[in-house]
Amino acid sequence: MTQQSTEPRTTAEDAGAGSRQPAGRSWLDRYFHISDRGSTVAQEVRGGITTFMAMCYILLLNPLILSTPDVEKHTLAHAGVVTATALAAAVSTLLMGFIGKVPLALAAGLNVSAALTAQVVPNMTWPQAMGMCVVYGVVICLLVVTGLREMIMNAIPLALKHAITMGIGMFVALLGLVKAGFVGKGEGGPVTLGLNGQLAGWPVLFFCVTLLLIFMLQARKVPGAILIGIVVGSVLSIAATRIGGLTAKDWGGTPPDLTGSAVAMPDFGLFGHVEFGGWGSIGALSVGMIVFTLVLAGFFDAMATIIGVGTEAKLADDKGRMPGLSKALFVDGAGGAIGGITGSSGQTVFIESASGVGEGARTGLSSVITGLFFAACLFFTPLTQLVPAQVASAALVVIGSMMMSAAGQVDWRDRSVSIPVFLTVALMPFTYSITAGVGAGVISYAAIKAAQGKWREVGGFMWVLTAVFTVYFSLHPIEQWLGVK
Repeated sequence: MTQQSTEPRTTAEDAGAGSRQPAGRSWLDRYFHISDRGSTVAQEVRGGITTFMAMCYILLLNPLILSTPDVEKHTLAHAGVVTATALAAAVSTLLMGFIGKVPLALAAGLNVSAALTAQVVPNMTWPQAMGMCVVYGVVICLLVVTGLREMIMNAIPLALKHAITMGIGMFVALLGLVKAGFVGKGEGGPVTLGLNGQLAGWPVLFFCVTLLLIFMLQARKVPGAILIGIVVGSVLSIAATRIGGLTAKDWGGTPPDLTGSAVAMPDFGLFGHVEFGGWGSIGALSVGMIVFTLVLAGFFDAMATIIGVGTEAKLADDKGRMPGLSKALFVDGAGGAIGGITGSSGQTVFIESASGVGEGARTGLSSVITGLFFAACLFFTPLTQLVPAQVASAALVVIGSMMMSAAGQVDWRDRSVSIPVFLTVALMPFTYSITAGVGAGVISYAAIKAAQGKWREVGGFMWVLTAVFTVYFSLHPIEQWLGVK
């Protein structure tokens, strides 16, 4: 691979290449380089469990996001999505542990799932949408293998990368507000507060309580704040249902209940339901834009997360190079295909991996532990039914607020930067389209730089993107002009 020549090699890796390993070390120590990275098996186990506890909320949120009907009005079975989410997280995280050998855990990316819900399934079936996940995963793997990753990363301005992260954060937050019933379609305007301008019903109250609790716990820097908030909100919801006599009508679905069994066999009904045809009805350009959107959603955040967590674990040098970087990026790309095949949406590295690093994790053994816990969750899918959608939606808003932290990295006084960033961030939630936000940011960035006489600063790749997005936005009038139906 192109990147391998730039990656530092640890003592253990040099030893594995031909030097003799010190006597008395276990195969586990030698394989994961535990001693060489200043860790212990106990630290790795503790870190792996901590990471799992910090990110297991994905088992609740991913089914919530993927509950949208596709173009044929078909929805995914809840139990099937939970099983697929746990399976894909287990497989991809185990691969990261055994191949990448770094303390990084993967699961269904909420930004990828959001892109599927908003832009993909309104135009195609769920099996076709999962096929798009496989395609984008293969594309990312090819980018890593060929070295094009660095070219793309360097071509897109840093401010737009931050804008994409913030825009997706706003989009995810909006999804949470809508699914909780806090925001709805308005009669006098496009949206309104709750129902006819009022927050009505107990479920919305539990959403508000859960949201505020998580924010307060985060302000106090309490580990696992999201998970704690969801558990407390669910307990309150169950108690209110029992004492107050809330019904399925009040909850807009099945009310939370403790009477059922917590254990059940996994539902692999979505596994392998992937289609790679039938995309012609939406046009080649639209398919290309969807793939590009999914790559954006799953690629740039993963790169920053891998480097950030690696630096926190003291595995990366001052230039962001770390052992196994190319392998980690490849596994992350493969996560897109794994998610598509299992039916859970593309997998990506979670920033919550940093919580395990904070507990001492330094090697891939912690990822193996996290992956095994996700595998165990395959048999506890009924527990997710205890969490009301309104309570789980609070976590989406919290994650959206966390993604907005990139705003501090933007120079808002520079109009050539602030205008494209604003358009990117604003249009993603307002148009319900990640592609629209990215396209507006790219076109406005190139146009403003050209107006300033700095068109050379844009770069060839960005000018190509500008032309592609211009055609994308102008596709309907172009088709009318050409007489294409």
